[in-house]
Amino acid sequence: MSKAFLVLDDGAIFEGESWAAIGETFGEAVFSTGMTGYQETLTDPSYRKQVVIMTAPHIGNTGMNRADEESKQIWVSGFVVRNPSPRVSNWRSEKSLEDSLIDAGVIGIRGVDTRAITRHLRDRGAMRVGIFSGAELSREEMVIRVRKSPQMSGAFLAEDVSTPTKYIVAPPAGVEKKFTVAAIDLGIKAATPREMAARGIEVHVFPLSATIADIEAINPDGVFLSNGPGDPATMTEVITTVRHFLSEKTPVFGICFGHQIIGRALGFETYKLPFGHRGINQPVKNLQTSQVEITAHNHGFAVSAPIEGNFTTVYGAGYVSHICLNDNVVEGLELLETPCFSVQYHPEAAAGPHDANYLFDHFVELMEKVKTNA
Repeated sequence: MSKAFLVLDDGAIFEGESWAAIGETFGEAVFSTGMTGYQETLTDPSYRKQVVIMTAPHIGNTGMNRADEESKQIWVSGFVVRNPSPRVSNWRSEKSLEDSLIDAGVIGIRGVDTRAITRHLRDRGAMRVGIFSGAELSREEMVIRVRKSPQMSGAFLAEDVSTPTKYIVAPPAGVEKKFTVAAIDLGIKAATPREMAARGIEVHVFPLSATIADIEAINPDGVFLSNGPGDPATMTEVITTVRHFLSEKTPVFGICFGHQIIGRALGFETYKLPFGHRGINQPVKNLQTSQVEITAHNHGFAVSAPIEGNFTTVYGAGYVSHICLNDNVVEGLELLETPCFSVQYHPEAAAGPHDANYLFDHFVELMEKVKTNA
């Protein structure tokens, strides 16, 4: 193993060993606190242009398989682990983690103290990062290269991950079709349309470039906005689309990036979090039931909305439905007079947990209510 270096844009450097593909890569440094689910993380389009640091020390023991992929490729810019498993031990595995990263050209580093890096990011905030292996560069040269790399604020990345053409996910055999939903693909995970299809929804997944006319052509019972990467402030055209369907009283549901876009469509600002929420163990409180859900997250931006009482929008009154118990970040929005709600986390959570799975049922209830009253 040759030396490799993880370099943060504040000048901090962590020395480790080269692993996976060799070379240099840049992105936003983010940490994931999950002990499992690394395959879902790697193939989640929301991680576009991010270098993921796994806080759990032992990663890769279950290998990789096509059944658990959230998309058709690995999206992370780099992958950082402390102790990759030397062997795969799972009957479902089709390939080792390292071989999968090499095939995808993803540069990694091993042998660094990932929890020390995580503490550093928690103290100083999210920042740009570079991984360097296989090249002789001075410490000053590596820091300069990291500082010249793009920042996440202002990044328009959804076009990189959205489907080029529309496709349909139909209800499985034995499940009656009840609704048609237009899902705008901002970086959608495979588990999301699968969850809706299981509830009798025929999901038409539209590319980012879809127009209002394209969506209206299928006469949707509801509109869904997916997760995805980038800064929600850049998504002006999608925000316009959302406002149109809110005005038409079409049920609208958004998760993660979609939640942030709905927030902006309602007139709220979004802002960059100090270090974001990631991993599969984030505690969220439902303010209506006082129940605490353990949820899966990947977001570096959040919606600025009043937590207490109702707020007013041009689409009627609404309220904050969920908050994160770690820092009181807004995790859910719902309108009272227009069929619209959103959450900042992932109710589909293929790797678990599944506490928030009921939100898909809530979407069905909204569509049923609108259809009944039509």
